[in-house]
Amino acid sequence: MPFNKIHVPDQLSVEVCHAINDTLHDSLVETCAVNPDDFFCLICRYQANDMIFHPTFMGKRDPNSTIVIEIALLGGRSDEQKEALFSDVRDRLSSIDFNPDNSIIYLVENNPIDWSFSAAGSVKSVLNL
Repeated sequence: MPFNKIHVPDQLSVEVCHAINDTLHDSLVETCAVNPDDFFCLICRYQANDMIFHPTFMGKRDPNSTIVIEIALLGGRSDEQKEALFSDVRDRLSSIDFNPDNSIIYLVENNPIDWSFSAAGSVKSVLNL
C-alpha cells in the first residue's frame, strides 16, 4: 500500500501530474507487486525558489523542472525490485514525454503498524497481522 508524494514545479500541468502518478502506480504494480487498488497520491507544488537541487549530482538535471517522487510503502521488496522500479519509472516518464533526468525518486519503507486509514486503528490491528 504505497502512498506517493510527487513534488512538482508549480507550472507543471494537472494532466502531466496525473500522467506521472499513473505511470508511477503502473510501475509499482508491475515491479513491486503492489495491489492495483492501492492508489494513493498527493501532488505537492513548489515555486522555483522553494526547492534547491544540485544540478549535476549523479547526473544532469534542470533544477527548474525537477520532480521528486517520494514513495512510502511496506518494507520487504528486494534490491532487485527496487532497481527495477527506478528503471521502469524512468522509462515510463520518457513515454509521457517527461525527461526522466529531471526526476529524483526515493523510497521510505515502513511496517503495517505505521499505517492507519480509519478509526479502526492501524493496518496491523485491522488485518490482525
